[in-house]
Amino acid sequence: MQNDPALDQLCINTIRTLSMDAVQKANSGHPGTPMALAPVAYHLWQNHLRYDPDEPLWPNRDRFVLSVGHASMLLYSLLHLAGVKAVDAHGKPTGAPAVSLDDIEHFRQIDSKTPGHPEYRMTTGVETTTGPLGQGLGNSVGMAMAARWYENRFNRNDAQLFDYRVYALCGDGDMMEGISHEAASLAGHLKLSNLIWIYDSNRVTIEGHTDLAYSDDVETRFRGYHWHTLHVDDANDAAALEAALVEAKSVQDRPTLIVVHSIIGWGAPHKQDTASAHGEPLGVDEVAAAKRAYGWPDDKFFYVPDGVHERFAQGIGARGKAAREQWQSKFDAYKKQYPQLVQEFAQIEAHQLPDGWDCDIPSFDADPKGIATRESSGKVLNAIAARVPWMIGGAADLSPSTKTNLKFEGAGSFEADNYGSRNLHFGIREHAMGAVVNGLALSNLRAYGSTFLIFSDYMKPPIRLSAIMEVPAIYVFTHDSIGVGEDGPTHQPIEQLASLRGVPGLTVLRPGDANEAAEAWRVALSQPHRPACIVVSRQPLPTLDRSRYAAASGVQRGAYVLADAPAGQKPQVILMATGSELSICTDVYEKLKGEGIAARVVSMPSWDIFERQDAAYQESVLPSDIDARVAVEQAASLGWDRYTGRLGAQVVMHTFGASAPLADLKKKFGFTPDAVYAAAKQQIARVQGGAAR
Repeated sequence: MQNDPALDQLCINTIRTLSMDAVQKANSGHPGTPMALAPVAYHLWQNHLRYDPDEPLWPNRDRFVLSVGHASMLLYSLLHLAGVKAVDAHGKPTGAPAVSLDDIEHFRQIDSKTPGHPEYRMTTGVETTTGPLGQGLGNSVGMAMAARWYENRFNRNDAQLFDYRVYALCGDGDMMEGISHEAASLAGHLKLSNLIWIYDSNRVTIEGHTDLAYSDDVETRFRGYHWHTLHVDDANDAAALEAALVEAKSVQDRPTLIVVHSIIGWGAPHKQDTASAHGEPLGVDEVAAAKRAYGWPDDKFFYVPDGVHERFAQGIGARGKAAREQWQSKFDAYKKQYPQLVQEFAQIEAHQLPDGWDCDIPSFDADPKGIATRESSGKVLNAIAARVPWMIGGAADLSPSTKTNLKFEGAGSFEADNYGSRNLHFGIREHAMGAVVNGLALSNLRAYGSTFLIFSDYMKPPIRLSAIMEVPAIYVFTHDSIGVGEDGPTHQPIEQLASLRGVPGLTVLRPGDANEAAEAWRVALSQPHRPACIVVSRQPLPTLDRSRYAAASGVQRGAYVLADAPAGQKPQVILMATGSELSICTDVYEKLKGEGIAARVVSMPSWDIFERQDAAYQESVLPSDIDARVAVEQAASLGWDRYTGRLGAQVVMHTFGASAPLADLKKKFGFTPDAVYAAAKQQIARVQGGAAR
């Protein structure tokens, strides 16, 4: 591409003016950062990012993550000017623009492809949903790890299919958030030299200058994380930017941080006015003045001068197409030499699982002493992962407790000298673990992360984003109740189940015995576009006798009738439970049965799946004409009233737990067969006494 600084500057200023106009028309948004970072983004995309706008899902493309999601107009402008093509639901290019000029004019409007923060699956070219600061950085680490895994799985001496890089653009807010520390530390430990973060150090946040709360020496901090660091004093210095990007790409033994100093809202009359330049539109007069500063006609809006689209086509367009065509030639030859690997990769890309992926899932014999569901979950995980080579994951330093370590031959530990392995060691970094798992899932690997349920609170933002993005991340949470025992209330989850159940699009499964745990994994892996939490126990749970009770396959419908009244008899009471409390209900059921009282036990491992069943099935499980109901769960009551009714009984937690042996805790908080039996008899008496529901 011929050197033409004037035309490059015209392209940069087009990014700026499109961003200003979009924010101004929407009367909402952040124009300052797109204006300041336009030169950085332009030079990265135009000269370095390996990306074909005509094939935006090309597997060996570089990934670009805009962690400063409030600067979304920067990305939308780039997608429009680079001519990126939209893809359909099957990932096939449609020929239509990913972001049209009309889309930009409808920035932040209902149903537009240009929402306030970039959203994956909504806008082609958006690699991940970014909004909460720091999340994109965590995702980028997962993406870089996935790239290394792909290299080790598929590259051969005579065929190098994968060598892509991951770039993330971040700001002061990202660097303040704790997740950036966790993610950077992990990336440095893993020596992810394919990862490059560009840090916009403009020293401005919503409240004002960062001196109010932030005086970190970021470069020293990152050198301590074993990163290579570079410095660009002026975001408008094209030569310095170019030199930094070239050097970053040459580093072979560690990730790179490029610190770039910009002036937020560059070109606006008040430049460092944080109220107008960062958090809200500039205003009509300031937009006009900024345009004049750029030598722009101030009476034109959403204006793309002649030559700008063509300039992008000569740069990222031509370079990306050539790189992709060269890769395709390699891949065509690879198909002939390695057909089995090609089939595997096709399944990964299609979000499919190998034939027979679940054929080794164990079945567990009835056993009154039983096994902790964390133990049975671990056995099932290993059986599945041995047959799904692209299943990868680990724990936040807790795999011996969460039983999520893969133990079969070849699983290994994913480390800087062994990127092809399957066991990830996240360290005590729960927040980053969640974001990294999302990055792996966005790269089409079947990824999981694990910790104690109580620490899911540290992971709520990435769990929520998993659901928003509809990626099949799996979270394994153990130590699911007051069954933690002597560790006490700081480690005994109470409100966490309700919190997770409240996330739209998230499947939460709390199995009641070993065979339900097996079915929980089957359900989680069968969802290609939905994340799942599998919540399991520390303590042993009886393995129910499925010759006497219903098959555990009922888990696939969320809730099912585990034990019922004799044929032809209507149950007098319904006992409902999840997890470790299920066996309490079967004990009470047997006692009532011995007294000639017809009862029903309903196992409810997944409320959200049950709620998605048709009305007829829901009615068959919980008939509306049976008022006497008892719910039993060692968790907060929130939500149970939808199943028990206003007058039904709830044997649940109303306080935090306590430090004591489990048997004492059960007695103290009422999780005993005697207590549940008493509640059932009271419900039967209430209904027989004619009380209205």
